[in-house]
Amino acid sequence: MAEGNQSTEIAEFIFVGLTDDPTLQFILFMLFLTIYIISLMGNFAMIILIRASSQLHTPMYFFLSNLSFLDICYSSVVAPQTLTNSIADKKSISLAGCAAQMYFFIALGTTECCLLAVMAYDRYVAICNPLLYPVLMSPKVCIPLVVGSYVLGLFHSLIHTIFTFRLSFCESNEINHFYCDITPLLSISCSNTHVSEVLLFSLVGAIEIITLLTIVISYTYILATILRIHSAHGRHKAFSTCASHFSGVTIYHGTILFMYLRPTSSYSLDTDKILAVFYTLVIPLLNPLIYSLRNKDVKDALRDFLKKKLSKRFLTSMIANVLKKQ
Repeated sequence: MAEGNQSTEIAEFIFVGLTDDPTLQFILFMLFLTIYIISLMGNFAMIILIRASSQLHTPMYFFLSNLSFLDICYSSVVAPQTLTNSIADKKSISLAGCAAQMYFFIALGTTECCLLAVMAYDRYVAICNPLLYPVLMSPKVCIPLVVGSYVLGLFHSLIHTIFTFRLSFCESNEINHFYCDITPLLSISCSNTHVSEVLLFSLVGAIEIITLLTIVISYTYILATILRIHSAHGRHKAFSTCASHFSGVTIYHGTILFMYLRPTSSYSLDTDKILAVFYTLVIPLLNPLIYSLRNKDVKDALRDFLKKKLSKRFLTSMIANVLKKQ
């Protein structure tokens, strides 16, 4: 059978999902819905706060607002379909829908990897070359860095999507997962998946190595610079500006490395499904919490923003009462 012939005859894929137990399905539906709503609210709030607060109009928070936007899109690629399938009798997705979901999922995930590396470089410049910071991280530099991250993500995803959906799916259209990802699709293909597996390992590995190397080198220089600061207050301030980003990087990249860069023989789709819940739903929820609760500038901006809103509301109410009396 020629590659691609059989896959075009498949109209849809069926998800196995996380569980067959109706009670547990409802519990998971409520849990995932809560996580998704809080994630959307947290990331939208972060974007609005950064745009509304003049003290946050810096490259660091420009990148952070883009990270929040990515997290909104990233979780929205998976969460609505997952919520629908949690309570649906038939957990299905069309062939085109599966390809689109996988494409955007990989594209957004790759873009986030690149953006986290860019944010590490931003922190390196801010701490190690503060006098050159306005020049090295000017809008002419920041915007191309963000655009380049998106372009690389879209191109990287296109390669995997093309090679995955050229395969034949002649044995089963049942995906042992709750969304369309490369590994579970390769596991149900009756074609030779060697090329797709090599591409998965090599391209994801290359992106991971380059972005992690950028992060490690940046933080090595940052740590060396911080240790040379004599003031305890200065060291604490420098550490605090990097702590939230470092926490986010550790969680995100740690999950990716465990999920995708293991030998094929060690894959367990059941284990990967549990990790995928954390990867697709929990991390987008954690990012706004990490970058707000552990960031003094964000907390101060939020406090000022709320004060202005409350003061404005109070003043409007007073004026309305005065006009009523007159």
